Amino acid sequence: MTEFQKKYDALRAAFEQTLSDRLGALSFKPSVLDESFRYSLQLGGKRLRPVLMFAAAQMLGGRIADVAPLAVALEMIHTYSLIHDDLPAMDDDDFRRGQPSSHKKFGEGQAILAGDALLNYAYQICFEECKKGRTYLNAALLIAKNAGALGMVAGQAADLFWQGQEGAGEREYEFIAQNKTAKMFMSAAAAPAYVYGADENTAAILLEYGKNLGLLFQITDDLLDVGGDFAKLGKTVGKDEREKKVSAVRIYGIGYCETKADHYCELCCKLLSDLPYECGFLEELTRTVRSRER
Repeated sequence: MTEFQKKYDALRAAFEQTLSDRLGALSFKPSVLDESFRYSLQLGGKRLRPVLMFAAAQMLGGRIADVAPLAVALEMIHTYSLIHDDLPAMDDDDFRRGQPSSHKKFGEGQAILAGDALLNYAYQICFEECKKGRTYLNAALLIAKNAGALGMVAGQAADLFWQGQEGAGEREYEFIAQNKTAKMFMSAAAAPAYVYGADENTAAILLEYGKNLGLLFQITDDLLDVGGDFAKLGKTVGKDEREKKVSAVRIYGIGYCETKADHYCELCCKLLSDLPYECGFLEELTRTVRSRER
């Protein structure tokens, strides 16, 4: 096992413990809400966004504990978006992380409510963190802004609107990718800079790094939808083409997607090199995103 993998596993384990501690203190009624709230959240996954937030905090000289609640909030927002994304009214996917989607296990109505509960509890955590002072308020505001109508929700709306429309092209794809996917990575990468009151240049670089890492993630996700394996991805493959989604492969073709993915990867590493910190882990993380599931 490489040093990178050891550290990644340690950061992921730290997040899982933080999440377990938080969930251990919760009990919702009726029981179906409690179960559905936990179900998708505990299916796991790579926990890329919390790991990114933890790594950014450590890079800046901070501690995991300083941003752990915000990482939980961000993962809850991400999980709610996946639950809603899988619904028949949206992407209509029966599987997530190799298990039945929330709506397949609990029904559509309960899945919607589970997503609503996750989103609202995430904001409750953010409000609690705001009590710690202005820097935490700024970090919470970044997360909320990037998750809503100026970020992820806008990207999802555009994704649905342009699906199957012949007029959709590069501009529409870039809008979808930057908002639906990249804004969440921007929150994960830059929230620690806000928490620690880092200088504007550091915060700006981390925001740009997060954006390009998100674009890299999305374009590799689109490539995996064409050539991926359900056993590895845990979700249905080939849906983008069947449903005429505005995907990178549809817009650029596979060859140019590979070229653009390499560009985003190198740009991320260049941005990290502009920071006055040791960024080896984040650089390796970037390259892992580029080569994931291959």
